[in-house]
Amino acid sequence: MSRESADSARWEGEPKRPPGRANADLDHWDVEDPTFWERTGRRIANRNLWISIPSLLMGFAVWLMWGMITTQMRNLGFPFTVDQLFTLTAIAGLSGATLRIPASFMIRIAGGRNTIFLTTALLMLPALGTGVALMNPGTPFWVFQALALLSGIGGGNFANSMSNISTFYPKKQQGYALGMNAGLGNFGVTTMQILIPLVMTVGLFGALGGEPMELQKASGTLIGRIEAGTDTWIQNAGLIWLVFLIPLAFAGWFGMNNIRAITPNPGSPLQAFGKILGLYGVGLITAVIGVAALGWLNMWLALPLTIALTLGLLRLIPGDIKPNIQKQFAIFSNKHTWAMTVLYIATFGSFIGFSAALPLSITVIFGNMMEVAADGTVTRVANPDAPSALTWAWMGPFVGALIRPVGGWISDKVGGAIVTQAISVVMVLASAAVGYVMMLAYNATDPNQYFWMFLLLFIVLFAASGIGNGSTFRSIGFIFDLQQKGPVLGWTSAVAAYGAFIAPRVMGEQIKAGTPEMAMYGFAVFYALCLVVNWWFYLRRNAYVKNP
Repeated sequence: MSRESADSARWEGEPKRPPGRANADLDHWDVEDPTFWERTGRRIANRNLWISIPSLLMGFAVWLMWGMITTQMRNLGFPFTVDQLFTLTAIAGLSGATLRIPASFMIRIAGGRNTIFLTTALLMLPALGTGVALMNPGTPFWVFQALALLSGIGGGNFANSMSNISTFYPKKQQGYALGMNAGLGNFGVTTMQILIPLVMTVGLFGALGGEPMELQKASGTLIGRIEAGTDTWIQNAGLIWLVFLIPLAFAGWFGMNNIRAITPNPGSPLQAFGKILGLYGVGLITAVIGVAALGWLNMWLALPLTIALTLGLLRLIPGDIKPNIQKQFAIFSNKHTWAMTVLYIATFGSFIGFSAALPLSITVIFGNMMEVAADGTVTRVANPDAPSALTWAWMGPFVGALIRPVGGWISDKVGGAIVTQAISVVMVLASAAVGYVMMLAYNATDPNQYFWMFLLLFIVLFAASGIGNGSTFRSIGFIFDLQQKGPVLGWTSAVAAYGAFIAPRVMGEQIKAGTPEMAMYGFAVFYALCLVVNWWFYLRRNAYVKNP
């Protein structure tokens, strides 16, 4: 019998599952009991957390890699328009958000260990596929669309990861646990934005990695500018993730646990995998329908349609999945589900949306400038000294991810709603200010003079959204009970993840219209609405739950 099983046996007076092993299912799990937590629970919870974090980090990296890839595709002269490149980023965003809806229910149906292992292993498909597709500039656009859709698996994994980790920790440590998992997991965005430009500069995989291509426009990395004419291995942007995903899949299988109190009947591993694939299959189908609907419906109609269709199909899944999902649908009758969804859209939706849209926005806004001819006519021409998005775009997501655990820790001390209210004020002001600076830069004969103010304001936005990510998750962990908080965490993160679709789409449309500032002004109005929602539900004198 393992030490963990022996501890559990001493606590309960009888063995629960002989013989024990590190990845055994946990029959007894009562982390709200201080004695059990100190003797057994803490060690198991921490092991699961520290496998979960890098797995989630890889999910973010694969999901959001299209922001950097499309920027370099433009520099290499791939035969696609700016609108098409923004569309690839948006498709990945829509897919990842949609897949979070079925992923919200996976832990209760298939078990944490089974789910994290398989969903991490599935990331190898878009990673390898993207690497192969990028070896040839003549690869059809629909192939990149399909791979962007599959990369949404990484976005979906956030919902099952957070739902899983929330069950391992007591209420008093929800801010810490969820802040660490999400905050360090969010470093996948920064890791991707730093690592992709670097690995594209060398032939890491030799003959297996394909031939380099020659830059047609200047690019950059964290350490500086790369001039046109330089050899570039853009395919490494996909292939590099296999180096990490293979060992992480093994770590998840041999080091994580299913909790039987949460998942009483996961079935055999193969049965659990079938449930997971079925749930993600539903999400991929509705994501494809959502992408198609965007061709004939307004975005604000197509997205609710996608969400409603996903929920409807999930209710129709036959077998033992159906009653489990219907039981978890009880969260939708709780008004706090909807209040926290709005607040989490403001925090995580902003973080993920700006992470996806910022690289290409820098390229388009600062990559060109206004030129006044002798007759007074104004035309938009290339900016020869433009800052490289591949050099600077990582800073905002880095700050947002770094500060997220701090947001959870502060919220554990003073309350989540107070922290959410404070950062919402900051986001209103910063969003309006960055919109004004974008307007000045877009219409300037020397846009570079506005770049540092633009970047600083975006870093402020990322920092505020990162703190708010921690505060809203702390509130969810406090408001909802053990059975509901996992699905609520998954649901709110799913809806908020549509920010990864909305932000690139809105910013792309407004940049194309010549009014990039209108996108940021619109976001500022939304943040002001969130101030009212947060005050009404959690801060006014007769609030439903006081400062959770």
